[in-house]
Amino acid sequence: MKLLLTGGAGFLGYHVANDLAEHGFTSVLFDLAAADLGEYPAGTTAVVGDIRDRPALDRAIAEHRPDLVVHGAAALPLWRKRDILSVGVEGTRNVLEAALAAGIPRAVHISSTAVYGVPEKHPLFEADPMVGVGTYGTAKIGAEQVCAEVRAKGLEVAVVRPKTFIGTGRLGVFQILYDWVESGCRIPVIGAGTNRYQLLEVTDLVDAIRLCLTLPGEQANDVFNVGAKDFGTVMADVGALCDYAGSGASVMPTNAALVKAFLRVAEVLHLSPLYKWVYGTADTDSFVSTEKAESVLGWQPRYSNAEALTRSYQWYLEHKGEIAGASGITHRVAWRQGILGLVKKRLRNRRPAPR
Repeated sequence: MKLLLTGGAGFLGYHVANDLAEHGFTSVLFDLAAADLGEYPAGTTAVVGDIRDRPALDRAIAEHRPDLVVHGAAALPLWRKRDILSVGVEGTRNVLEAALAAGIPRAVHISSTAVYGVPEKHPLFEADPMVGVGTYGTAKIGAEQVCAEVRAKGLEVAVVRPKTFIGTGRLGVFQILYDWVESGCRIPVIGAGTNRYQLLEVTDLVDAIRLCLTLPGEQANDVFNVGAKDFGTVMADVGALCDYAGSGASVMPTNAALVKAFLRVAEVLHLSPLYKWVYGTADTDSFVSTEKAESVLGWQPRYSNAEALTRSYQWYLEHKGEIAGASGITHRVAWRQGILGLVKKRLRNRRPAPR
C-alpha cells in the first residue's frame, strides 16, 4: 500500500513513513523541504513541492500512483500569517481535491486541538465549538471545513485532532526546555503549574493514523481527538522530567500575567521564539476526551505525558552533538532562544548538578 505523505520531511512525516513501513506501507514524501532518504525506509521516494501548487500535486499523484493520502503538511505559527492561511486552507483543498480527482478513496487529515481555542470547560469533545486562537487556529478550522466539503463529494476523510505531540526527533520549542533541564536551570512554568496540560507521544499519534487508514470507512470517516490518557499537572509532569534528568533542574512557578506580558513584548520585538499559542494557554487546563477514538477506532495510547517527555529528552541527549549549530522554524531543528538565553543564565540553579 502506497501513501502520498504531505509534510513528509517533517517530524510527523518521518515517524509516519518509518512506523507504517512496518505495516506494509511505502511512502511518497511531498514537501517543500528536501528529505534525506537515508533516514527513511527502503522504497521511500520524495517529491519537492508546495501543496499550494495543484499541478505539482497532480503530477506527483499521476507519477507515483498512491493508494491513500496522509495530509500532514502545515505552516507553523512562526511562519508569516498569509502563508499559514494559504498553506492551511488552500493547500488542504488542493491535496484533497487532487486525491478525489485521481480516484484515491481516502485521506487522513492531521488537524489540531487548536481548533477549540481557549475553552472554559474540559475535557473537550469532537462536537464542541471550534474557536480558533490566532492565525494558526483559524487556518486549522478552515482546513477542517474543506475536509467536510470534500467528504460530501465522496472522498473519505478522517480528521485527527492531536494534542501537542512529542517524541524522538522532536526539537523546536521542546529543545529549549531540554537544554534548560540539562543545564540544571530552574524551569519557569507560567502560573502555579497546577493546571493539567495533555501531551501526546508521536508513536501513539501514528497508531491513530494507521487505524484511520485501514479500518472500514464507516468507522474512519469522522473526526477524532487523540492525546495521552495518563497526564498530570504541568508541575508534576515537568517535575518528573527534571527528576529523570538528575541535573539539578527544578520547576519554578511564576506570576502568569507578568511572564505573559514579557513574552508578548519579546515576541513583538522578535526577541523570543515563543508565540502566543504557546505562552497564552500555558497556565490553563488543556485536555481532550479520547473516548471516541478508543471506542470507534479501538485506539489506545501507550505513553503518559511524563514518559513522552523523558523519551524525547533522552533522544535529545543522545543526538545533541548532531544538531549543534543548526536552527530554523520547524519541529526537527532547534529554535534560536533569543532573549530566553539571557533569562536561562539567571535561572541556572546554584547547587552543583548530581553525577
